[in-house]
Amino acid sequence: MRIAVIGGGPGGLYFAYLWKRRHPGDIVELFEQNPQGATWGFGVVFSDQALDFLRADDPETVDAIAPHMESWRNITLNLRGESIEIDGVGFSSIGRLELLKLLQARVQSTGVAARYEVPIDSIDRFAGYDLVVAADGLNSIVRRAFEKEFGTSVTHSTNKFAWYGTTRTFATLSQTFVTAGRGTFNAHHYRYSPSMSTFLVECDAATWNAYGFEHKSIEQSQVICEEVFADTLDGHKLISNKSVWRNFPWIWNERWSHRNMVLIGDALHTAHFSIGSGTRLAIEDAIALTKAMEAEADIPGALACYERERKPIVQKLVTAARTSADWYEHFPEHMQLSLMDFTYSYITRSGRIDNARLRAMSPQFMARFEASRRSA
Repeated sequence: MRIAVIGGGPGGLYFAYLWKRRHPGDIVELFEQNPQGATWGFGVVFSDQALDFLRADDPETVDAIAPHMESWRNITLNLRGESIEIDGVGFSSIGRLELLKLLQARVQSTGVAARYEVPIDSIDRFAGYDLVVAADGLNSIVRRAFEKEFGTSVTHSTNKFAWYGTTRTFATLSQTFVTAGRGTFNAHHYRYSPSMSTFLVECDAATWNAYGFEHKSIEQSQVICEEVFADTLDGHKLISNKSVWRNFPWIWNERWSHRNMVLIGDALHTAHFSIGSGTRLAIEDAIALTKAMEAEADIPGALACYERERKPIVQKLVTAARTSADWYEHFPEHMQLSLMDFTYSYITRSGRIDNARLRAMSPQFMARFEASRRSA
């Protein structure tokens, strides 16, 4: 079999590696338009559950990645100068570039033909392949060429966000909510190496307009964000890497394949960064596609199996992500709550955690929260 993988992000790399490792006689070629060492953004996070899922299928890759990860057991929320920790919420993080390098090494070890700096302006070049795996992200050329056939929908959240890094490191995954001179801001920040952290700044549309960010350069926006979060940064600067203001894009496709072409990762679906599952979903898509292809006798049957088995799982997570994103769309309103009520609202925002689960997962926080309710 001859397979073309378009896109050298985590999903494309992982599928290429996984299939070639299991089927060394097949030809697997990967095409990426950017240089091998290029990426945008800073760190990515995995929940403990996501790592457990990956370990069950591929313990060798988890063992290769784990030594490069930062891990923590709690989440910290900062509001009006007060802080509170939510115990028992396990996450790990790694630099996006570091993750790509590790996956690139595994791809190379299996004999995949990986080609970088290859501009792809037409899918006609892939006419001779048995299977085309479109892992080419938000702006997928395959998806855009067949939007009607895939049943594509694209919408955007109203909040604005810019993705920075900083040399200030943080003990846990943290969220800082602040009221500034002309509006409200929220920062998602966590360390992804011993010396670096992700620092994603978010604000509502009213704040973005009040500060005139539309007319400001990347450098000017960065200075304002440094001023807004001066206490949190504690003397450290923000670091930019294509840190433009964006609206989060919601991408969904009713049909996951067309002819011999199949979508995975952000080319197929997006999940809001507030639940930290984009990279996880892409890798899990790669695993699901591999299993479907091994379970079915032909490619049409395999692609139908992939959608049938994987789609309900993804729909649940995307629904939770949309519910979480809606909470953030109204975070200035939530900031009016007391610290305890705000924290409870935050941790239950996706609709997946009820009181019983929260007591089991975060007993220390729930003890404090329920005590505060009794004394209110």
